[in-house]
Amino acid sequence: MSDVQERTAETNEIAVTRDVTDFILQDILTGALPPGTWLKQVDLERRYGCTRPEVRRALDRLSQKRLVEHVPNRGYHVFEPDGRRAQEVSDIRVILETAVADTIISRASAESITRLRRLARHFDEMTLTGTVLELYEANLAFHRELLTLGGNQELVDLVTEIRQRTSSAPVSQWRTRARIEQSGREHHMMIDAIEKRSPADFKRLVELHIRQP
Repeated sequence: MSDVQERTAETNEIAVTRDVTDFILQDILTGALPPGTWLKQVDLERRYGCTRPEVRRALDRLSQKRLVEHVPNRGYHVFEPDGRRAQEVSDIRVILETAVADTIISRASAESITRLRRLARHFDEMTLTGTVLELYEANLAFHRELLTLGGNQELVDLVTEIRQRTSSAPVSQWRTRARIEQSGREHHMMIDAIEKRSPADFKRLVELHIRQP
């Protein structure tokens, strides 16, 4: 096989894997695979007409996003949200992310605001044209860039890790198009508050965004 053929085969394999991942996620979101469902790999192969390696890669990717839970010796299951844990994680995030609000605003340059705008617009574009996972990744990219302005990389990593203790946004929050679009508007409103150098407005918007119903 030539180098070109190998690269084409690899590209096709990645595309198929991404499709299988999104198919599984769509079924989770629509309730076809409800919380707690055992994701038996042979069943998924038949359901989506794909191979075992493709299913395994898709499940691993969803597990990393906290959409699917891998239990040793018991296989993969659709993540089952814990209301108490979700509330406590939201409380922690509000404390941490509003604590650096003043620093974010003081460090925000014209260039960093431009980067945030670009990431916010990318999220908006993914709302229209992207897969659910691409939308989720666009959301994470925006929030990581926002927190990076706080000047504390450990905080960025900590918040990223804490987010993974509950189900991810597509499952827990983004059940309607209206909610997704509202998230996009809130991104731009937070940038507006930074641009206006208004810590009070920024903190209020951050808390609203985190606690969104």
